[in-house]
Amino acid sequence: MTETSALDGMPLIVVLCGSTEFMDEFAEINLRQTAMGRIVLSVGCNLKQPHPLWADPADAAALKPKLDRLHRAKIRLADRVIVVGIRIGASTRAEIHYARALGKPVDYLHPEVAV
Repeated sequence: MTETSALDGMPLIVVLCGSTEFMDEFAEINLRQTAMGRIVLSVGCNLKQPHPLWADPADAAALKPKLDRLHRAKIRLADRVIVVGIRIGASTRAEIHYARALGKPVDYLHPEVAV
């Protein structure tokens, strides 16, 4: 049986949540979920890595809330959430609570960190 999304006829949509310090793990789970035939939504910017778009601290400060809103939109689109990483920080915890409030199933790659 093929998994399908709440969006009519679409493959299951998953969103990856977690700290960008685990970007290698994000890449691996993205690859695995894609190979399973799922649409994967993930972080698009890693503010912990230098880049001209957020080199100025004021630019980084202005970008962070925009990225948070964008990730919440990805959570709304997704059928389920996958939490990446062995540590859950405040931002990830807030995303998990948001997803649960929307009734989204939340899976943990590392169940020992489940909140």
